[in-house]
Order: sequence, then C-alpha cells, then structure tokens
Amino acid sequence: MSGNLGDLLEAARRRRFVGRERELACFDDALHGRGTCRVLFVHGEGGIGKTTLLHEFAARVRVAGRIPVHIDGRDIDAAPPGVAAAIRLALGDRDDLPAGAVLLVDGYEQLSPVDGWLRDTLLPTLSADAVVVLAGRDPPSAPWRTDPGWGDLTAVHHLRPLGHAEGGDLLAHAGVAPDLRPHLLTLARGHPLTMALLADLAAAGRVPGSLADAPDLISALLESFLREVPGEAYLTSLATCAVAWLTTEDLLRRLVGADAPAVWRWLAAQPFITSGPHGLSIHDLVRDVLHAEFERRAPEPFRRTRWTVYIEAVSRLRAATGPDRQVHAQQLFFMLRSSPLAGTLAGLRAQGSTRVVTARPDEHDQVCAVIERFEGPASADLARAWLTVQPQQLSVVRSAGRVAGLALNLLCPTGSGLEERDPVVRAVLAHVAREAPARPGELVDISRFLSGADEHQRDRYALLAGPVSSIVEWLTHPLAWSFIVTVDPEHWGPFFDYMAFARLVEVDSGGRRHVVYGIDWRRIPVDTWFDLMHERGRTGATGPPPAALLRPPPLDRVRFAAAVRAALQALHRPDRLAGSPLLGTALAATATGPDVDRLRAVIEDGITRLGAEPRGDRLRAVLDRTYLRAAPSQEAAAQILGLPLSTYRRYLAKALDHLTDLLWTVEIGDVRLDTRS
Repeated sequence: MSGNLGDLLEAARRRRFVGRERELACFDDALHGRGTCRVLFVHGEGGIGKTTLLHEFAARVRVAGRIPVHIDGRDIDAAPPGVAAAIRLALGDRDDLPAGAVLLVDGYEQLSPVDGWLRDTLLPTLSADAVVVLAGRDPPSAPWRTDPGWGDLTAVHHLRPLGHAEGGDLLAHAGVAPDLRPHLLTLARGHPLTMALLADLAAAGRVPGSLADAPDLISALLESFLREVPGEAYLTSLATCAVAWLTTEDLLRRLVGADAPAVWRWLAAQPFITSGPHGLSIHDLVRDVLHAEFERRAPEPFRRTRWTVYIEAVSRLRAATGPDRQVHAQQLFFMLRSSPLAGTLAGLRAQGSTRVVTARPDEHDQVCAVIERFEGPASADLARAWLTVQPQQLSVVRSAGRVAGLALNLLCPTGSGLEERDPVVRAVLAHVAREAPARPGELVDISRFLSGADEHQRDRYALLAGPVSSIVEWLTHPLAWSFIVTVDPEHWGPFFDYMAFARLVEVDSGGRRHVVYGIDWRRIPVDTWFDLMHERGRTGATGPPPAALLRPPPLDRVRFAAAVRAALQALHRPDRLAGSPLLGTALAATATGPDVDRLRAVIEDGITRLGAEPRGDRLRAVLDRTYLRAAPSQEAAAQILGLPLSTYRRYLAKALDHLTDLLWTVEIGDVRLDTRS
C-alpha cells in the first residue's frame, strides 16, 4: 500500500461526499479559469456541510495540480498579522501565496473584523489565477455585492439542506440499513450533521423515535447551530421561533418588551433564519431541535411562550379582514404540526405553495368541475347552489395558475331552502336539533366540500385548504358546533380522531356515502382544544376529549338568564356562587378550569361595561346599588338613587335584561375574553 494516512482520509471523504453539484460546478469553473468568478462565498448554518465542501474543494485543487491553502477563522487572531501568520503556517513558513494557489477559509464569520482588509488589501495582491473560497455562517457583507469589481468576480452560495435522494446516499455511505433510512431522513430534514449523528446512533442500535429521544444529539446540534446567545431575551426569541410559523417584531414585543428591535435584528442575522414579507422563519430542523430542548429544559416557560404566540395569532386573525386572516390562520395551523398529517404540510411549505385565500367568482366553475369529477353531478349542482348563497365561504389554494385545493365552509342557519334540499346539511342540522340545539346567536359551521384538484380528499392541497379555512371560521364566529364532511373516512379518520372530532352522521348523497365528524364547542372551547392538540402531538393520544376538559351541557337562553339573576344575588357569597350553573359556562372559564373568582369578575365587568352604553349610567348605578354595593332593600336602593320605587324597579328590570344580553354574547363567543388570566 502506497501513500500516507492523509491520502486514505481524503479518499474516504470523497467516497462519502454527496450533492452540492451547483457549488462544485462553480468552483470547477473558477479553478480552470472558465468565466470571471475567482471568489466563492459559501454560507449557511452550523452543520450544513461547509467544512465538508471545503475538503472536497481541496481534493479537486490537488487533482488539478494546484496548491490548496486551508485556514480556519476559528483558530486565527482576527487581525491582519494573525491572518498572515495563519497563511504562512499553512504554506510551511512561506510568506506569500504562490501563483495558482487556492485559498480556502473556513469559519469566515470569525474574521469579520478584517473583512475589509482582506477584500481591499490582501486579495487584490494575489495572482490573477488565484481562487478564494470564504465559508462561514453569515452571508457576505454588502461591499462584496455592491462593489462593481468584486460583484463581477464573486459568486455567493447559500448552502441548503440536502435533497431526499442525496440524503439517502449519505446514509447509505454511512452504512445505515435501507429500512431505517426513510425515518432518519424525516428526522434530519436534509441536515448533513444530523444525518451523520443519527447514523452513529443507528450503528449503535439506538434509533430515536424523535429528536427529543436523543438528548446528546440535541446538545451536539445546538452547539453547531448557536454561537453565544447574548441574553435571556434572545433565548426567548429562539423559543418563539420554535413555536411560530412566522415571527414578527410585534410578536417579540409581547414577549421581550423594549428589547424587541435589537432581538429582531439579531434573529434576522442568524444563518438558520429566513426573512420574508410577513416575518422571520426558522429552518425546520433548527426548529425541531430548539423545540425539543425547550420542552426538556423549561417546559412551563415554553408553554407560556406558546400561549403568547397563540393569543397574538388569534387576536390578529380576529382583527384582520380578507386574505390577512388566512395568514394568521396558517400561524395557528402550524402550531398543530405534530398532527398525523404534518409531513404533508412540511412538504408543501418547502415548495412555498401554502397560501389559502377566498375564491374569486371566476374560479367557481373550476371548483364545481373538480367536485363533479370526484363526487358526481348532483354534488356539483349542490356546490353551485351553495355558492350563490354564501360565495364568501369558499377558500382555495392556487398553484400553477389553477385551483389546486378547495374548501367550502357553510354557516347555518342560512335562511335558504338549500338546508332542506342538501341531504348532508339536512342530516347534520337534524343531529344538532336532536342532540344540543344551537342557541340564539350561535351558528353551526359545516365544512361541506373539501377537495384537491388531483387526488380529491387525499390531495395535500385539500389537507391545507380544509384546516386553514376551518380555523378562520372557528375563531371568528360564535359557533355552537363544527362539522367536517368526508367521503374518504379511511384516510381522514385518524386525523379526526387526533382532533377529538366524533363520527356523528352518515348519509348517502349523489351516490356516495358521506361521513360527518363534529364537535360541540360549548363543551370544549377552542382555546382548550388547541392546548389539547399540542398535548396530543407530544403523547400521540387520540379519541374523544378527556372528560376533565368538558364543560357541562350548554344552558339554553332561559336557564342562562335565571342563572345570571341568581348569581347576582350570590356575588358576595363564594360558597353559594360555587353552585351556580354559570360555573360551567364561558363566564367562569380559566386556563385551569372553572373559577368562582373569574365568574364574579366577569359579571362585575359586565355591569361596568353597561355604564359605557348610551344612557347606560342609570342602569349600571341600579345594578351597583342592588348587587355590588347592595343597599339593605330595594326601597333603600331606590332612595339612595333618588328614584321612585316603581321607576327603580323598571330600571332594574331593564338593567337585568341588558346585562343578561351582554353576558350571553360572552357565553356564545360573540364577545371573547382572554380566559387565561
């Protein structure tokens, strides 16, 4: 055997090298003098493969008969003499780079203090055929792009995760068995260092079910992703990115206060962060790693961060109009990414085709054609009729200039005869009337049609359009029930089990069996449901909601009014108020369950709000003197208020009606309170 250990090392590296064709082609062109490029700037997060790529570049330099000069900014004093000394050491104490040398600089982010000197002083002295590769976590500073000379000589490459085939080759070279590769590829998300670490675990017979199952691996990845974090506010920003689909400066302000602008700038500069028109997004693998680490080290603060992200998205969704609602709905849907179908969503996000919007009228024919192709003319006729009644309820995903996915969510009652004509809607509303009727002011949401353009209800665009449009409905209307109709329960059943939606109605329509899953939001509020979904993402639980999370069956309007009057008389008697039927309503709801103090506070707040209504001061005063600062008797209250007894009683009756109306809007969800306080 000839050669030395270094030759064997280089050969082993080259055998296991995969991908990076674009970067290699650019480097080869520079190495052989094809084109004007002489400087390659390679950047990306830790562990993405920069050092591995530099090793491959060095091997190609040697094959070409040239001299590679490899230095690492992490081992160099970031000053001109330090760089010069490192080059001399790499050359065996020669002072100058020889003609045709190729300078390979790793860890270039550590040399930012000498970036200008290197660009303006050192590199211009090199021979015309020299090639320079600068590899670091950060993108190049502006002069590399804006200077007319360097702009012509420099090529910038942002290293991305490896593709599925490339990742499979890497794992194969590492000796991973074929049956294990798909799972490890899913965990690694194309990140080379993660694949290498997972391959080591697999070789030892330890294949984690998730990254959270391998804390040592998490620690190694965190070390590769993160340099020193400046402080607590910056840690909070990373926790926020681990939860949120998009992180905005407004969201950070809710979490870190006045530090938000500085934290935003720091986040935006991280190599694993991408800046887009709606905010910052983090690389999926880094998100997974951070999520697992925060869950392990600080579960309660991390839960509070998740709740703040949720509240911000909900408040913005409710305040938004038009397409902006769907952006915030996607933020919320993304928080459910541990669902059984999360992999499909990740694939769509990678393509960028994830915008759910209200359909235009000229798209209705496309939508009906899709429905007719998969469900027949009778269903298409019903869809066409519903679109004349509630056209604004049709959401679509567009791709390649066409409707790629659709969801039509009906809000009932509609006042239309279609509720009787459509056998599915008729059966759903009959179930509602029989089991738990909608109360005055409440609506029933029915996701009536759901489809993708290519694979019907198994289409990934159907998966996107359905949940995102439904979240908008669930959070912006006072709903009693939500129902989702499917003709493919075999595919959707596991997802609905995860969602705690029960299989409630089955009916034939248009020659196909329609299965309807539903949930009564009066029994489990949407806020509680979102917490349950997160917990199920961690535990894998499915099925009906736990009994401990369910409220009692909803009060009708008459019993609610009676309960309000009884509660007013017991406001200062917590023992009596604890027996109020209102304790099972939205008025008493908190993060940890029903609370007597919360019930009393909401009723008192309702009385205060009454005073803000036109001519409401007298009504508030009557309730105040009757229940809050109660006089010994109604006669005494009337005397204090300077009213005849008959007038006082007339005002009291009117005030009770108004207060009950106001509290009813809270109960049915038309007026929403932050129940986590």
